[in-house]
Formats: sequence, C-alpha cells, structure tokens
Amino acid sequence: MSEEQKPVRIRADRDVCIGAGMCVMTAEQIFDQDDDGVVVLLEPEPPAEHADLARRAVRACPSGALSLVED
Repeated sequence: MSEEQKPVRIRADRDVCIGAGMCVMTAEQIFDQDDDGVVVLLEPEPPAEHADLARRAVRACPSGALSLVED
C-alpha cells in the first residue's frame, strides 16, 4: 500500500477554525462548512482513495484546525 493510500483519521478543532474554506476547496468529499463558515467533518475516516486529498487539506489549513491521526 502506497503512502497516499494509507488509511487516515481526521480531527477538526472547530474552535480553531477561521472559516477560510481551504479544506472544502481541496476535498469537498470530506469537509463542509456550516452557516458560520466553520469546518464540518463529513468523513472522519475517509476511504483510502481519498487519503491523499485528506492530507492535502490538512496541510492547506491556515489555522491548523485540522490534524491527521495515521494508523
């Protein structure tokens, strides 16, 4: 299994989120935003085929509200 395909779990700290929306623009299958623009985690454990998108979204988060927990 390649690094991009390794399963991941995502944590989202809604108190840290600034509503930039980079996560949604990067991986709309995994993230959304509520009416206030705060991150909503749709897939805390995305399927392996979306693991690379999840990693990109975490790296793109300007506030550091997102983190990965890799097995």
